Amino acid sequence: MGKALDGVRVLDMTHVQSGPSSTQILAWLGADVIKLETPGRGDITRGQLRDLPGVDSLYFTMLNANKRSITLNMKSEQGKQVFDQLVSSVDVLVENFGPGVVDRFGYPWERLAELNPRLIYASIKGFGPGRYAEFKAYEVIAQAMGGAMSTTGFEDGPPTATGAQIGDSGTGIHLVAAILAALYQRTNTGRGQRVQVAMQDAVLNLCRVKLRDQQRLAHGPLNEYPNDVFGDEVPRSGNASGGGQPGWAVKCAPGGPNDYIYVIIQPVGWQPITRLIGKPELAEDPDWATPEARLSKLDKAFGMIEEWTEKHTKWEVMEALNAHNIPCGPILSTRELAEDATLAELGSVVEVDHPERGAFKTVGCPLKLSDSPVEVERSPLLGEHNAEVFGELGYGEDDLDRLRAAGVI
Repeated sequence: MGKALDGVRVLDMTHVQSGPSSTQILAWLGADVIKLETPGRGDITRGQLRDLPGVDSLYFTMLNANKRSITLNMKSEQGKQVFDQLVSSVDVLVENFGPGVVDRFGYPWERLAELNPRLIYASIKGFGPGRYAEFKAYEVIAQAMGGAMSTTGFEDGPPTATGAQIGDSGTGIHLVAAILAALYQRTNTGRGQRVQVAMQDAVLNLCRVKLRDQQRLAHGPLNEYPNDVFGDEVPRSGNASGGGQPGWAVKCAPGGPNDYIYVIIQPVGWQPITRLIGKPELAEDPDWATPEARLSKLDKAFGMIEEWTEKHTKWEVMEALNAHNIPCGPILSTRELAEDATLAELGSVVEVDHPERGAFKTVGCPLKLSDSPVEVERSPLLGEHNAEVFGELGYGEDDLDRLRAAGVI
């Protein structure tokens, strides 16, 4: 069976996380992704956060599956000649260098379009044009400047980063959507185009409900929030859902750091909850029976639920609540996720063999296409596909030997 992106060729000039997360999804969907790296060193994450000496780190291997690796010295004239051929042979070029880096190599968008009028040139930057354009951006900086940190944490605590990499991998997902849209448009126009996503914009997009609530504040307090005091900015509200259905994380037995379950109180769920917690009379009590009556005392409602959940494990609570169709979710630790049999069966967590590190676990492709199944393959060794890819451009063994001797590859 073919793949969704069979025939699409991608030159991957990305590094670290935001770009590689994007090109990895393209590779999973069937594109031929050629990762271009610096000779001798490669993507900096090959050596960052190593757990085994001299072996590509998990940081690298978990972001570069299903790709081919080549090395090329972009500062040499011979390297630029080879790069010209590469650009002419691909459908998409993806990069996440700092502002102006590719231009300084001698390849502004105009030059790339001249080499390949059908090229989709896709970039991730920290910020869009304007005041912040030249600023460096990292994951948590994007969270800070995109609205996530100011609205994450508890009211009496500092702004807090989320463990989900919404700045890096979140931007990568946005770039995938933009690249696929540009490829589709090219089928009608025959032309390539420039595609850009800013990390700040991606985080802001993911925080849109907080921007919604910022405007709602003009008309009074946000009653769905547990906060007692409201100023002129959306406050941090702990584990409150902030949506139409109130929720909270309540403690479970035996009381470990992740022995919690998140519970949503829907109107239809209140009666079965009252029976489960041993207080069936609250289902008819006018002080508790309706969402409006409970709104001002949600802390007490979840406190009563917690008195019950603390006597049971999160798995027992999950079974009991789901039996009554009450939305809930146990807080799963990273160890629990890595060992979850259901996630393994679904391919959400997969085990991959690597020639140097051996078997390791990584995430599977979150996109499920019935006619384009994904098999996660290992990440490439540095320059592993030099002979293969350059051979496809017409370079023979003697040519490759000369390029190696000159430090071009």
